Amino acid sequence: MMDNRFATALVIACVLSLISTIYMAASIGTDFWYEYHTLSPAENVSEAGRSIWEEFFSKDADEKTYTDALFRCNGTVGLWRRCITVPKNSHWYSPPENDMTTNCISFSLSDQFMEKYIEPGNHNSGTDLNRTYLWRLQFLLPFVSIGLMCFGALIGLCACACRSLYPAIATGVLHFLAGLCTLGLVGCYVAGIELLHKKLPLPDDVRGEFGWSFCLACVSAPLQFMAAALFIWAARTNRKEFTLLKAYRVA
Repeated sequence: MMDNRFATALVIACVLSLISTIYMAASIGTDFWYEYHTLSPAENVSEAGRSIWEEFFSKDADEKTYTDALFRCNGTVGLWRRCITVPKNSHWYSPPENDMTTNCISFSLSDQFMEKYIEPGNHNSGTDLNRTYLWRLQFLLPFVSIGLMCFGALIGLCACACRSLYPAIATGVLHFLAGLCTLGLVGCYVAGIELLHKKLPLPDDVRGEFGWSFCLACVSAPLQFMAAALFIWAARTNRKEFTLLKAYRVA
């Protein structure tokens, strides 16, 4: 029979695990990991502004091209997509207007594994290995994190079916590894953004900041660690007390 303390710990751990999974899935699926805010949005509807965001949607847009558009058009960047704010009526003959909309374009799978260059946009400058592998890791780590938590949940269901608490240790270990992956994702993303801005500094009239999608990932990591601690504590302590009780009955 399970002690109420362990049952409570398991329920809290399951709730934390569920919340962290929802936060992680939401952060992966949204486009607000990093946001740019320009102080002169009127440029977006000028002829120069139109040429910038037309290049942004081009399939041949390189890193420098779409980053310049993000700077000038109140852009946001996610793990899968990049977005800019453009006029709703985007024809060349249309008069300037303040009615704006957000348009996005997805990173293809080849984009996620494409090499980053020492000078963004200059293919002859050589490969920047640091930024290349940071970009690839920030794409892979969130899926590894969610996969580990789902596998841990499966083990937990098997433990319930077997009426044993000891497999919860494996669930806790998997949640701990998932937390490390999420923490690594956050670190890789921050490092990648900082290295990019060293290559392409922000214009004086542009402000950049981490968005709420990034914050969800930051919150998800400690939730995963707390869930892991509760799973492991409940399983180990329950087994230890069961062993002592069994030894006492034998004596």
